[in-house]
Amino acid sequence: MRIATWNINGVKARIETALSWLEEAAPDVVCLQEIKSIDEGFPREAFERLGYNVETHGQKGFNGVALLSKLPFDEVSRGLPGDPDDVQARFIEGVVSVKGGVVRVGCLYLPNGNPIGTEKFDYKLAWMRRLEAHARERLLLEEPFVLAGDYNVIPDGKDAWDPRAWVNDALYQPESRMAFRSLLNLGFTDALRAVDDSPGRYTFWDYQAGSWQKNWGIRIDHLLLSPQAADRLQGCEVASHVRGWEKPSDHVPVVAMLGFEGV
Repeated sequence: MRIATWNINGVKARIETALSWLEEAAPDVVCLQEIKSIDEGFPREAFERLGYNVETHGQKGFNGVALLSKLPFDEVSRGLPGDPDDVQARFIEGVVSVKGGVVRVGCLYLPNGNPIGTEKFDYKLAWMRRLEAHARERLLLEEPFVLAGDYNVIPDGKDAWDPRAWVNDALYQPESRMAFRSLLNLGFTDALRAVDDSPGRYTFWDYQAGSWQKNWGIRIDHLLLSPQAADRLQGCEVASHVRGWEKPSDHVPVVAMLGFEGV
């Protein structure tokens, strides 16, 4: 079973890129972030033609997340629990059945948090606390659970081409990195780092200053696996070549391969 995460940076602007990659890679479940579309405006028919069931949690003009699955959804929930006043569309979760049980997938678009020292950074940290509380609750189910998305966190120095360039950015603040480690300390496994601990494995390259051509990247898109999912981990890959396509997102897909019989 191939589960992917991808910040698409506007689904309508990247629709041809998205469809081309889906046809090439054929993931079973895809978590999309920053779709920048209301639910009614999401181009679901294009994805349905490729055999995907589509569920969205959209917002006009910015944010927005979506789940695509070749398997039908048993259940879907929208919004991260913990703050009924939070109207930003940043979280959607779905459950699909596989032989022998279910797989639960949470798709998240974590707040950027810049500039630090403002309410935006406070919102980021509060959102991460809510995510940790939700993740802790979900772990009690003892299901294969994948928390996938754009975390807007650079976990470690080796996850940036030059960590010094990010010391004043919310993505690399000690508080952001500590909150990410708190998720790992619950028992989650960073899928990519479980199979490849080498530096230079980036998932984002800015559009400015020739970052892609110079490989000035960072790793901020992650798939975190519950123990029951980590036990099934067979591999993880970064589709970095997609960044070089025409009209690319500034992020690229990351795919975890989990061994489930019959998928």
